[in-house]
Amino acid sequence: MMAANPTVHLAPLSLSAKVVGSFAYLTVKDRMPTILTKVIDTIHRNKNQFLEQYGEEGIEAEKQTISLLSKLRNEMQTDKPILALTDELSDTEAWNRYLQRHQEQQGDQESVSWFKSPWLYVECYMYRRIHEALSLHPPISDYDVFNEGKTRTYFESQQAVMSLCSYFEGVRQNMEGLAQNQLFEYFNNLLQVSLWGNKCDLSVSSGQDNSQKTSPIDSLSSLQPFILVDDSELVWSILTSGQTGESSAGRVDIVLDNAGFELVTDLVFADFLISSGLVSEIHFHGKSFPWFVSDVTANDFQWTIRQTMAANHKYMSKSGAQWQRYLKKGVWSYHDHPFWTLPHEYCDMEAEAPDLYKKLQGADLVLFKGDLNYRKLTGDRDWDHMVSFGAALRGFGPSPLCVLRTLKANVQVGLQLGQAEKLTSEDPNWMTTGMYAVIQFNSPKSEE
Repeated sequence: MMAANPTVHLAPLSLSAKVVGSFAYLTVKDRMPTILTKVIDTIHRNKNQFLEQYGEEGIEAEKQTISLLSKLRNEMQTDKPILALTDELSDTEAWNRYLQRHQEQQGDQESVSWFKSPWLYVECYMYRRIHEALSLHPPISDYDVFNEGKTRTYFESQQAVMSLCSYFEGVRQNMEGLAQNQLFEYFNNLLQVSLWGNKCDLSVSSGQDNSQKTSPIDSLSSLQPFILVDDSELVWSILTSGQTGESSAGRVDIVLDNAGFELVTDLVFADFLISSGLVSEIHFHGKSFPWFVSDVTANDFQWTIRQTMAANHKYMSKSGAQWQRYLKKGVWSYHDHPFWTLPHEYCDMEAEAPDLYKKLQGADLVLFKGDLNYRKLTGDRDWDHMVSFGAALRGFGPSPLCVLRTLKANVQVGLQLGQAEKLTSEDPNWMTTGMYAVIQFNSPKSEE
């Protein structure tokens, strides 16, 4: 069942590819088929690897997987109806229930199609169908078609990672006896590095090079005017409000977005929260299978920490070793609930995944990274820009939450009077370029 909420009937329509020329339309028409073509190419290029590992069975699996993905691309490009999943994985029933509900709402199956249905739904569905194509064809079921791009962006961002780890080492050495305003300055810098790390999104660039080449700290002052909403002081007040003497805010949960450089920025920020004493525990939430080209899976999370530990750079390897210690001690932990790879808006979470909602209620603060999380938080709907962030959440509020997001989809709420109009006059595409960002906070208490 969809979440029962008194404001549901006021919610605007979902963004969809029905509107010719819209960003959703161009995504379904051009960007998503491009991503699928690259997936097919990646599988084909690695057929020798499958042959070496699995023999003829691997080659046959490669052919059958490519056949399914080519069919999927054709369905998308010709606006065919969305089909039920057939792979019988643990989430298959939830996906098929979601489809059935849409079909019942529309009154027929033909209306639930690639261009007519909500963009958020069909984009999530494409990644689940890629997962299905692989899962139906062992022995290559666990192959990560996006792994090459994720590892490449990590290595191509090495200079920026070195700069960031060196900066953080300086912060760590000066941590003792810092005044609150100095600690806030470091907090703000590393929060903003994590924010701008979100520009490195391979699903938006259709897998093109999107690595970070320059020192992120040096760019912060020039990027400041591009932060449209900056609630960093509200986030800081949550982290410091419970502090008396040596006590800390307790637990922060970080709902991750991209692997590569962005994940490193998240790990450095999380390290700062622990080593400064602001927080005593961090739960990271990632995806349970490859998703939206560059999203973090358990494998990406562990691989990034191992690579950073093994780096031939003093402060990178020191950071990586520290992160590994946090995991061993249970100070950090990684989780990947299946709800994160379902198409639901987050206002459905309490009804659809009450166990996850309850877990998030145990956090003092939940940080959501990136554009897809923002789209799911706000329902990816055609909201007026001046609607409050709290209203757009439509009842979702397990804990105080903050989203760190660079804008790459045309949904943005919580702006000031005239702010959106001014941005549109300067750049009609301001919501989709990744040039602008928000640090947007909401507390369930403030909504009561």
